[in-house]
Amino acid sequence: MNTKVWCISVLAAVGLTACNEGVKSGKGFRLPDGDAEKGKAAFVGLQCHTCHPVVGVELPAPSSKGPISFFIGGEVTRLRTYGDLVTSIINPSHGVAPGFDKKQMEGAKLSPMPEFNNVMTVAQMIDLVAFLHPRYKTLAPEPYYMPP
Repeated sequence: MNTKVWCISVLAAVGLTACNEGVKSGKGFRLPDGDAEKGKAAFVGLQCHTCHPVVGVELPAPSSKGPISFFIGGEVTRLRTYGDLVTSIINPSHGVAPGFDKKQMEGAKLSPMPEFNNVMTVAQMIDLVAFLHPRYKTLAPEPYYMPP
């Protein structure tokens, strides 16, 4: 085998290996499309609105106020992906948002959001994501001028 073919083969093998995300990769994971109206109903039915106002959406007043208030939607500087929302719903302690008062969390690294995995149906979760995902608007970063 000549050197050129060998180098190309090695580079291709390294490139393909580097793209492998492992067995826990979310690559290829996609849920069916949900129904945003059903998602809004699930949001209220699961009492998510007691802790989460949704930017630009009128929701019924909660019967009680949750321990925290964390807005969902609006203008963000980091793209909020479909996978981010699914993960936040089914595994809220995966990434606790900055800005939570550590005293409220009693020093824990867990999200104050309760887990709904045993009460929420898969259809409700799919519909919740369909309701919440379009509520985010990603802002373009401010251009940075560097003088010559």
